[in-house]
Amino acid sequence: MRDNRRDSVYLFGALCPARAIGAAVIMPAANSEAMSIHLAEISTQVAPGAHAVVLCDGAGWHQIGGELAVPDNISLLPIPPYSPELNAMENVWDYLRGNQLSHKVWETYDDIVQTCAEAWRFLIDDPARIRSIALREWACVSL
Repeated sequence: MRDNRRDSVYLFGALCPARAIGAAVIMPAANSEAMSIHLAEISTQVAPGAHAVVLCDGAGWHQIGGELAVPDNISLLPIPPYSPELNAMENVWDYLRGNQLSHKVWETYDDIVQTCAEAWRFLIDDPARIRSIALREWACVSL
């Protein structure tokens, strides 16, 4: 029997509450390469002719620099450190931990990945849920 208590995955996710859609990837590590893959996935969900702004906290893999590949239809907006109230995704992670990802034991690494994928689908399959958790009226830009 193998001890799986140390296995983990990283769920990278982003939401657009205005369109009630999301983009996510599940990775074995949190680093610039994984973030670049996530940005590429977000890029595929940006409406044609639109430009996405992705809020980034101070995580090392969010840093704009030589290793991070940012698609042309995305701009990264750094937010101040220790300001989770500015980042709606913090509420999303709290929600998913409390409703989909807590109090579980997984037998294998693949089980962890599968559970994360199911939790993300649970979130994005409900547009009202996305808006209720992620929408910030004060953060909306209108032209």
